[in-house]
Amino acid sequence: MYLQGVGPKKAEVLKKEIEVVSWEDILYYFPYKYIDRSKIFKINEIDGNMPYIQLKGKILNYELQGEGRARRLTATFCDDTGHIELVWFRMLKQIPDLYKVGTEYILFGKPTIFGHRINVAHPELETESKFYEGEVGVQGQYNTTEKMKSAFLHSRAIQKIITQVLENIKEPLPETLNETLINKVCLISIDEAIRNIHFPKSSALLRKAQFRLKFEELFYLQLNILQITKYREKRLGGLLFTKVGDYFNNFYHKNLPFELTNAQKKVIKEIRRDTNSGKQMNRLLQGDVGSGKTLVALLSVLLALDNGFQGAIMAPTEILATQHYETINELVRGLDIQVALLTGSTPKSRRKIILPMIKSGEIQILIGTHALIENVVEFDNLGLVVVDEQHRFGVVQRAKLWKKNTIPPHVLVMTATPIPRTLAMTVYGDLDVSVIDELPPGRKPVKTLHIYSKKRNKLYHSVRKQLQEGRQIYIVYPLIEESEKTDLQNLQEGFEITKQIFPEYKVSMVHGKMKPAEKEAEMQKFVSGETQIMVATTVIEVGVNVPNASVMIIENAERFGLSQLHQLRGRVGRGADQSFCILLTRYELSENTRRRLAIMTETNDGFVIAEEDLKLRGPGDIDGTQQSGIAFNLKIANLSHDGQILIIARDFAQEILASDPMLEKAQNLVLKDQLNKLNKQRQVGWFMIS
Repeated sequence: MYLQGVGPKKAEVLKKEIEVVSWEDILYYFPYKYIDRSKIFKINEIDGNMPYIQLKGKILNYELQGEGRARRLTATFCDDTGHIELVWFRMLKQIPDLYKVGTEYILFGKPTIFGHRINVAHPELETESKFYEGEVGVQGQYNTTEKMKSAFLHSRAIQKIITQVLENIKEPLPETLNETLINKVCLISIDEAIRNIHFPKSSALLRKAQFRLKFEELFYLQLNILQITKYREKRLGGLLFTKVGDYFNNFYHKNLPFELTNAQKKVIKEIRRDTNSGKQMNRLLQGDVGSGKTLVALLSVLLALDNGFQGAIMAPTEILATQHYETINELVRGLDIQVALLTGSTPKSRRKIILPMIKSGEIQILIGTHALIENVVEFDNLGLVVVDEQHRFGVVQRAKLWKKNTIPPHVLVMTATPIPRTLAMTVYGDLDVSVIDELPPGRKPVKTLHIYSKKRNKLYHSVRKQLQEGRQIYIVYPLIEESEKTDLQNLQEGFEITKQIFPEYKVSMVHGKMKPAEKEAEMQKFVSGETQIMVATTVIEVGVNVPNASVMIIENAERFGLSQLHQLRGRVGRGADQSFCILLTRYELSENTRRRLAIMTETNDGFVIAEEDLKLRGPGDIDGTQQSGIAFNLKIANLSHDGQILIIARDFAQEILASDPMLEKAQNLVLKDQLNKLNKQRQVGWFMIS
């Protein structure tokens, strides 16, 4: 607030809008892109498709136009080759006082075409003398919010504040990495990196500054994750599963429904090795939809039973928990194993019976929702916890399961949402990763087609053929919270239209706003075959297993992310028949959306899809990163593009911790101090949580 041109009011805006309160904060507020400001265009050279450009000229006049919210201020800006229109939608009274008619300005902005005319909305304007105060060349552009712009804290203003700060710092900035690491990775100093990230002296120095800052950010992220893992292994130890006994062997030889794939066998070996190591297992099991993760989970739980422990399986929804319960109950039939289900809907009378049985150890496998973590649920000796679709659980919820035994149980985390490698190394960096990359024999890949709404009648004709052959179909509608009311109307309308088009068939409807019992009843009608068509929102994305369903129609498919489309597609293709996924959209689509839908039609590989999703949407939007327990807060690194830097950073973090796990050696004290400082800033409560 004491910097020239800031003051208390602007300081408050910076604090609220971008959490900048100190000199250090503003120095670590990096440009999001760079623009060459050495070139000044003539008005007759520009068109509406150009990126940000600069012009030199004068404002001829101002004019207020429109009424109410549509009110705007326009100005004519000209040079010796022509004129364009400037537009402002806020600060309409102040602008004419700031930028005088007849004065020559350097204009910076993005030209667009509106009403057959080129205009520039909310341009930056500076007199030539002020413009040339700063070095002209490659200049950083800073993200600013509407409130910042209203307080005159636009990109150029941020740049001026940073200039002041750097001018006031006479000594080089203190180093944040040790000398050995800087030399090994060939990094420039932190002082040189910070100065060149804001004011690059050359393109080469800008690249070096970006690499240094990205490496450092990802290095400390990995150092934190890996140090916690080492600390946990050293402090906690783990329950020992030393034998493979009757429960496992009897099931394997008598009840196993089909031969395990090689991928499943490999994962079970990894789990057996973990549970017999004397360390607590923390393993992430990734497997595409229908790859047989539940069977692996059951075999792991049977290992716990063979060693005198109980097992628990926690699922995010009652539908999925109930499905796990029914599947596992059926699989262990005749093996004298007590399995129980506990959800929010379990009646009090039933709870009174099962809670004492859990505490006494009589119930050996408990399956349920977050009801499992309630304080009233006490285990006799919980040895293994399986958390399914774990990204849907909050960190604190998962941590409560840990505390259900004196020595924390082994943890197997499962997800059917394939996670790109860079994200897995970050979100689940403290977990060992297993992958089931084979489908059970006899499964045919689902054929995915992108069809425009205009061809709906032809589609219905094909669907009727499937129904006539005794198959079932899903029709899924989006339900996005912002437009919930409209979406529910569309769903209801779709339900009525479906009944009219297929009057000879019965239709179920399911959405998240229904009462659990009502929803379950409709689901069961479809599962049993009483209804042949299921009209639903994405509540069926996880945990509905109907092998007879062969067609998935996704309405307004352009409104879904790639991972969600892939999850929905996984609801079909579970039987031996050829299945189809139809992506139904309008014709007018953005290039990005067309690319997304093309990926879906080109591949069934969930990992390819996850990588593409990460590139298209970025890590913050991928399912699970918000619930994972790690606040990324990445200021410059990008997991979609900087995977190679992440791998280098992780390798160096591992190398350092291998010889100095607690960072106590003299050369590593700078790393320890910086890590502690960053952890205080992050205030992340994910310590000791899987």
